[in-house]
Amino acid sequence: MKISIIVAIAANNAIGKDNDLLWHISRDLKRFKELTNGHYIVMGKKTYYSLPKRPLPNRTNMVITDVPGEQIDDCLMAYSIEDAIGKMDKENENFIIGGGSIYRQFLPYADKLYITRVHKEFEADTFFPEIPLEEWELLAKEDVTDDEQNDFTYSFEIYKRK
Repeated sequence: MKISIIVAIAANNAIGKDNDLLWHISRDLKRFKELTNGHYIVMGKKTYYSLPKRPLPNRTNMVITDVPGEQIDDCLMAYSIEDAIGKMDKENENFIIGGGSIYRQFLPYADKLYITRVHKEFEADTFFPEIPLEEWELLAKEDVTDDEQNDFTYSFEIYKRK
């Protein structure tokens, strides 16, 4: 089984505020869709309800909740991190898509990180945990400096666990 984290992180590790994204990066959203299409995406309940379209199409949406027996239409439900891992696709890549607590709990299990690193600090209430870079190998990096929609640069990075 492959567990991957996909996340956009600001320079100060910020990832969200008031249950919303901190920026709109069209290329990042397109990349997210291309990478996760046809795969399981795993998220907490607040992240699920923050999605503009629910459930996300062409993916198996797994929602983790701590409310026993809770059901959300058209979603696979998990009631703990261990339960989620047990229900993941055993053959293909599974993507952890947030939020902060879910990322923190899955980081030790992740084999791969797809990071959009935003080169600017943002005010936030949700942060990504520190990544122990000594445990990870950078496989690819693409710097984006020509995005006219945003007043900041960013990089697409892919890491695999050493």
